[in-house]
Amino acid sequence: MSFLQKLFGSGEESKSHQLPSSMVAKEFGEVNVRKLKDGHHEVVFTILLETAGEGWQTGLAIDGSGSMSDVFGKGLEVGPKGNPSEAVLKEYLQKGWMKIVQHQGQNVPILANEAKEDLVKRGYFIWSKNQVEPLARRMTGYLASKLDSDGGTTVIYWACGDGSQIEEIGDLTMDDCETASFVGPTSFGNSTQLTPAVRYFVDRFSDAPMGMYIFITDGELNDLPDVKKYTIQLCKEIAAGKRNIIKCVLIGIGDSVNESQMEELDDLDSGTDVDIWDHKIAKEMRSLVEIFAELVSENQIVAPSGRIYDSGGKIIKEFKDGMSSKIKFILPAPGDSFTLEIPDQPSIRQSIVLQR
Repeated sequence: MSFLQKLFGSGEESKSHQLPSSMVAKEFGEVNVRKLKDGHHEVVFTILLETAGEGWQTGLAIDGSGSMSDVFGKGLEVGPKGNPSEAVLKEYLQKGWMKIVQHQGQNVPILANEAKEDLVKRGYFIWSKNQVEPLARRMTGYLASKLDSDGGTTVIYWACGDGSQIEEIGDLTMDDCETASFVGPTSFGNSTQLTPAVRYFVDRFSDAPMGMYIFITDGELNDLPDVKKYTIQLCKEIAAGKRNIIKCVLIGIGDSVNESQMEELDDLDSGTDVDIWDHKIAKEMRSLVEIFAELVSENQIVAPSGRIYDSGGKIIKEFKDGMSSKIKFILPAPGDSFTLEIPDQPSIRQSIVLQR
């Protein structure tokens, strides 16, 4: 079922869906919409805030699985001579320059550096562009300068080796991030296991008052049930006061991201009021401030008053004693948008219909 059908299907209540960043008003962090059985829509949105850095420990974890080699600039794109012949590939197999592994249900050839260099030299391929490095530099620089209480952020590769291993890059300051090299791990992984990376930060910074950890990935998680189980455990410990606040953000890069998995984590019901996961798609992000979208408090007042109107101009919610940074309301059918008005500020209109 399409996203549009889930929102506007006949007589069915849908799960909550986060609108793509590209269609969210710049003043908002996230907008989540859920169609109710009566045709109305439950809308929850946050007002975008750049949270102060005091007390936060930050980390950036970059997927080091084999499928990431392309976006690290170590992949191959078809060159002047086109694809190599079967004889060339057999030559690489015999030399030990290529092996076949299972990834997301498919046979994927993994080429050794010698094979890649030879293919480029022969004119079969050219090197792919490193998409990770500019994003990682911006992310680490922003975390180090805007959020981290120590002025530096811890960076690792995850999903290395057998898919569960970690390779530490180091603790980077703002100055370090401007020229840091992100060319991938020494051993790209055979699977993509997120749980060990989450545990790495949680265990290493167990005494931090608040932890914000960003995870960049390009595809599908192979240990999603384990991630969910561990997340629920963390949520219960935080709710019981046994552990400090933790926020985690999954950022998808490339064209093969499994966003449905990201949404499962983002909307995970832990049985508590604690919400650990958020997710973003890199190409849709307007600003790095978006990583703070869920770091808001329903009790944090951002305006003395405000009103929400439906698409017909009718007031559907009014705030007379202060408006918080996280707002929930019901948009009556057949409304397809709402408008937020705050005194002395331009009106903010937000559509809930997926753009085509």
